[in-house]
Amino acid sequence: MEVNETIQTMRKTKIKRTIIDSDIHNYTALDEIKKYLPRVYRDQIDLWGWRLPGSLYLNGGIKVGQMADSTPPDGGFPGSNLDFLSSQYLDPFHVEYGILTGSDYSCQASPDVDYAAAISSAINEYTLEQWLAKDNRLKGSVFIPKQEPSLAVKEINRVGSHQDMVQVIVASGADKPYGNRYYHPIYEACVEHNLPFTIHVLMEGVGMNPPTTGAGYVSYYPEYRATRPQVMAAHLASLIYEGVFEKFPTLKVVLQEAGVFWLAPYLWKMDEDWKSLRFQTPWVKKRPSEYFRSNIKVSSQPLEPTPNPEMFRQMMKAVYAEETLLYCSDYPHWDFDSPLLAFPKLEDALWERVFYQNAAELYGLPARKAATGGID
Repeated sequence: MEVNETIQTMRKTKIKRTIIDSDIHNYTALDEIKKYLPRVYRDQIDLWGWRLPGSLYLNGGIKVGQMADSTPPDGGFPGSNLDFLSSQYLDPFHVEYGILTGSDYSCQASPDVDYAAAISSAINEYTLEQWLAKDNRLKGSVFIPKQEPSLAVKEINRVGSHQDMVQVIVASGADKPYGNRYYHPIYEACVEHNLPFTIHVLMEGVGMNPPTTGAGYVSYYPEYRATRPQVMAAHLASLIYEGVFEKFPTLKVVLQEAGVFWLAPYLWKMDEDWKSLRFQTPWVKKRPSEYFRSNIKVSSQPLEPTPNPEMFRQMMKAVYAEETLLYCSDYPHWDFDSPLLAFPKLEDALWERVFYQNAAELYGLPARKAATGGID
């Protein structure tokens, strides 16, 4: 059966289980979080504007890359209305838990680190008060000024122990690859609070961050999407070869929205290079693919289609999907991956791992409240 035929079959299939979505973009833009900022910054914004870098590329969809039908009835920005999010997505798709990942990462590209820290705190307070306190299905991500680790650690210590904060989140655009020891204090704080460190694609080539690729800046948004794996691959190699997982063996890292199947040949290459060159990094005691399996999780969105179902099955095995893959919808973005349509039909045990158990184990979430329910 071809992939398109499989998708049509899935539309008629009832999956009587709830799911965990590890990437829901609630609206955390500047107009929402301003009141949570200290007065000194509110006054500066009123006088001089936000002083934050913006996107370089034209994204698809309406309202900067959102689904056409995701605007709530009050006319607000997609992802800004909890009631509409519930009625359009959480309820009909039986999302037992949804991990909120925000919508504005621009402060993580600002050279003004105190300002970045204030905005991060404001986003976190807004998320706690306006989202997590109102729906116990939702869990939050701790925004940090990752360009200044001491301030990032301070913010993790401030809100990281909150029961509804389940990860630390950063943009993939960064001044240094994330294995660099510059970031190690952040990982120490993550381990202390039992929080995964999630790297979400965004802010490459913006503000104080280096270009979008090692070859320089690209011209168009499709190019930018095509080069996202390059940046994420650099972070992954850095984390492994700098020995982060030897120093912090319990740290979990999530690679979010950079694709999935490119990882298979990349892991093969890293394993081969490690065999030949490991004398240069003797602290890397295991094959890179072993660290990947024990310490890395990967977002399913965007999941690359394959020419046929057999290749899809082989690629899922090659990236150890049963252990590493998390279902992510990317709601409400234009490339939203519906739980019904994102995958060809999976074997039951694999479906269970991808759509619930991997995320439940990663985020410390309980078993389902009910054995039935699920997607119609």
